[in-house]
Amino acid sequence: MTTTALTGGGEQTSESPVFPDHRFRALWAATGLSQVGSAVSNVTIPICAAVTLGASALEMTALAVVEVVPSLLIRLPAAAWSDGLRRPRAPMMAACNLVQAAVMGAVPLLWWFGVLHIVLLMVLAALASAALGVYSALSSPLLVQIVPKAHLVEANGKISATRSIADISGPALGGALLARIAAPYVVLVDALSFLASAALLTRIRPGTADATAGREAADRGAAEQPISERSAEGTGGAAPKPAKQQLGAAANLRLARAMARQSGVRAVVTVSFVNGVTQPVLVLFLLHAVDMRPSLIGALLALGAVGGVTGGMLVGRAQKRFGSGRTLALGTGVSLLSLALLPFASAGPSAMAGLVLLELAGSFGGTLLVATVFGSLQAAAPKDRIAQVMAMTFVLLQAASLIGVPVGGALAVAFGTRWALVVAFTVMAAGLGPQLLRWALTRWAPDPPITV
Repeated sequence: MTTTALTGGGEQTSESPVFPDHRFRALWAATGLSQVGSAVSNVTIPICAAVTLGASALEMTALAVVEVVPSLLIRLPAAAWSDGLRRPRAPMMAACNLVQAAVMGAVPLLWWFGVLHIVLLMVLAALASAALGVYSALSSPLLVQIVPKAHLVEANGKISATRSIADISGPALGGALLARIAAPYVVLVDALSFLASAALLTRIRPGTADATAGREAADRGAAEQPISERSAEGTGGAAPKPAKQQLGAAANLRLARAMARQSGVRAVVTVSFVNGVTQPVLVLFLLHAVDMRPSLIGALLALGAVGGVTGGMLVGRAQKRFGSGRTLALGTGVSLLSLALLPFASAGPSAMAGLVLLELAGSFGGTLLVATVFGSLQAAAPKDRIAQVMAMTFVLLQAASLIGVPVGGALAVAFGTRWALVVAFTVMAAGLGPQLLRWALTRWAPDPPITV
């Protein structure tokens, strides 16, 4: 049995090694480069399918599915494998990047030879998605290995900020290149970004970021082990069996239920569900319910990246000054306020103000929440469960968002886009309001441990 606690208030105040060091900088740069390249492909791959290959609406839907589902399906088994590794993860992450580079590089090559078609493009997209799932399973344990635990929230914030920058620069770069060269050739930018990312990852050498904290975690883990397991280790069973390191379906379900009881995780899942509800209706609402110009919509939606970058760069300072619990509460409160105006706005300034509030506050609060939850879980997770805990967190968030999308669409069809947004705000208030009150009444007390 292992336990994982998402801290709520108290912080580790002991001195820790310097952060960031060259290893985190290499990982941060590698992640940023691959994110920019992927953001370019997120624009060019659908254009390549629709314009170059003449894909139908059904084929475009299938392409969108295969870009997401393989990564989601492979993430948990890959995480169990990753947690059991006893070799450096950075070279394996570089290998995943090389696979993605080869897959993306195959798109223009096959098109040049005249053999690229939509089914083959789907296969390549599925392979890239699967490689991303394996890469993600390796990245969290590596991050914990090279970043002191006291700085994990800050590290997650910096990575989230980089992702927000990629969300702006990637489509802009892709659009500029599409104006000059054919879509399949633009995909080469993604391939080159993966090659550069792999080269940066080779600079990361194994090493422990916080040896003292690691020893303390090992001591805590030994104290929390059942007596029967400690006795087995005392009789020569020091190395855990592979079966102990891998979570089966039943254990995955228990872990999901335990994590769903964590206040921070519940808050992030609620925000993810509401984001899913708003995704299919937001643009329609802006166009038809409040008569906003498409050019203005595009400009104001870009403010989301500004909020994400700001939240990512400030979350480390907020966590050190106020503690994880208060930072979670701040992110939750700002996320709740983000949707308080737009559903009730009319055409004109109130609609513009509502959209600005949604984008700035929503991305700022969401980044505070995600970075704090991820950093706290990574710091608290036992060494042989880091990848699995983070994979389960991702699956919960992704599932909440995917469930929210058809709910939002159904609400819009049945009652209209405005009422879909009103319901989304109501769900947000019902899910986050009581959580804010509970945190205040318990004085930011830590959540109970997650037991697996």
